[in-house]
Amino acid sequence: MKISLITVTYNSAKTLQDTISSVAQQEYPDIEYIVVDGNSKDNTVDIIKENESTVSNWVSERDKGMYDAMNKGIKMATGDVVGILNSDDFFFDTKVLAEIANAFHSPSTDAVIGDIVFVDDEDENKIIRRYSAKKWKPSKFAWGYMPPHPSFFVRKEFFDKLGAYKTDYKIAADYELLIRFLLKGGINWKYLPIVTTKMRMGGLSTQGFQSLVTLNKEIARGCKENQVYTNPAMIYSKYLFKPFEFIFK
Repeated sequence: MKISLITVTYNSAKTLQDTISSVAQQEYPDIEYIVVDGNSKDNTVDIIKENESTVSNWVSERDKGMYDAMNKGIKMATGDVVGILNSDDFFFDTKVLAEIANAFHSPSTDAVIGDIVFVDDEDENKIIRRYSAKKWKPSKFAWGYMPPHPSFFVRKEFFDKLGAYKTDYKIAADYELLIRFLLKGGINWKYLPIVTTKMRMGGLSTQGFQSLVTLNKEIARGCKENQVYTNPAMIYSKYLFKPFEFIFK
């Protein structure tokens, strides 16, 4: 079973080598690794070229944003299963893809979700927050909760059946896609009790108020487009509980 991994980059030279190395270190052998670069101005492309023994296919050209680039990667993918690995993230350990592949040995499994951790920018072993999908269920979409997108792996055929990422979303196209796949699309998914990915905290700490407003507006839109009832009070109530994620990480 071939797993296609897609990494989208733009001026990602600072972190990309760690991402690529975590793919190279995976014990699972049947990996197709695709990098879609948005015409970076730093030495991102040089790093990609230096790692062509790990990178199966890549392209560097202007795109219409992150989700457009992800869709390009999906079109390029030839694997049975597709996953996204962000350019400043890396796998938790060397066994992640082997465990994911094992879960897909059951023909009834269409997708898997797992856990992720957020780590300190300077110390990858310092866990700041754990984001677990153990107690997540599709009804939580209406309350602003989705399973961690980096832990989502799905059979490629469902992108053909259910569509790819909507490029007119700025922040929450992943949220909308997960509603469409895991709830509206009715695919058979299972929770895999492993940590798949380490994410650096930098992106979160720089997220401003306006970005949060945009995010939650797009969450509401994604719910509406997929016939999931919600309202602003339901969506914003999640922020009452977020501090506990850090206290009880």
